[in-house]
Amino acid sequence: MSDFGPVQTRSPVLTVRRVDAYYAITIVAPQVAERFRSGQFISVAVGGDQSSMLLRRPFAIHDVKPDYGGTVEFLFSVRGQGTAWLAERRSRDLLDVVGPLGRPFPLPRDPVNCVLAGGGSGSAVLFPLAQSLRRRGCRVDFVIGAASADRVFSAITARRAAATATFTTDDGSFGLRGRLTDALGQVIEDARSDVVYACGPMPMLREVTAIAGVYGIPVQVSVEEAMACGTGICMSCVIPVVGEDGITRMARSCVDGPVFRGERVRFDDIGTIPFDALGAPGWKAQSGEGGVADREAG
Repeated sequence: MSDFGPVQTRSPVLTVRRVDAYYAITIVAPQVAERFRSGQFISVAVGGDQSSMLLRRPFAIHDVKPDYGGTVEFLFSVRGQGTAWLAERRSRDLLDVVGPLGRPFPLPRDPVNCVLAGGGSGSAVLFPLAQSLRRRGCRVDFVIGAASADRVFSAITARRAAATATFTTDDGSFGLRGRLTDALGQVIEDARSDVVYACGPMPMLREVTAIAGVYGIPVQVSVEEAMACGTGICMSCVIPVVGEDGITRMARSCVDGPVFRGERVRFDDIGTIPFDALGAPGWKAQSGEGGVADREAG
């Protein structure tokens, strides 16, 4: 196995803490920590050894400390039996974890101005990215949106990690009233941003991509798509993505992503197989066409 490939471990829980509307679990997983790159995720078995819940649950990695015993923290909200079981874990419980998985965020070669846009729990993904960008001399500006104040994750840390941090809530209970995308354009202008990194619900990512297009800057999006296996086998997380050759392919979010170039994701066609996608009924194969979804960072 490659030194940078995923590993499966039984990792002890260090802490479980409540963070407003979310839970944050820190596990000791040095092999995962040393392989991690910003934007990758882990897949966690839930319910215990005798559970009928066979499918693992994917969770984005929020924080990694390779120098402190190799700890990994992930964030989640309780949405069903699996996450309810996780919320009941305590220190020293063991979790069956596979990771790190997925394609990470590409980092710029030279120092540039970066705006990081996170919706709800999706903002957690962007904190390790902010650290990586700052180590490369990049300017970082945060725009974080959520439904309400209790779903704005780690505002204090965001302010410390960035040149500026702008917050929006749908109900106006924290920061500006409105959506993240209402504030994004002004932040791009004020910070003279060169690139946008985003994570959040698909409708938000579609709007963020459109706004970045108006300003003529690239956007990297980490998609939130339901995953069953997390390793590319089950094909449950496919989305239509346009390759460099102009051909649409059904890309697996778990291995071809979760990070994609925003302008190449066909957001309006997610949940379908477009008629012009490679392999779709009626698609006419041409010589030299085929292969996996484009992985170039650009």
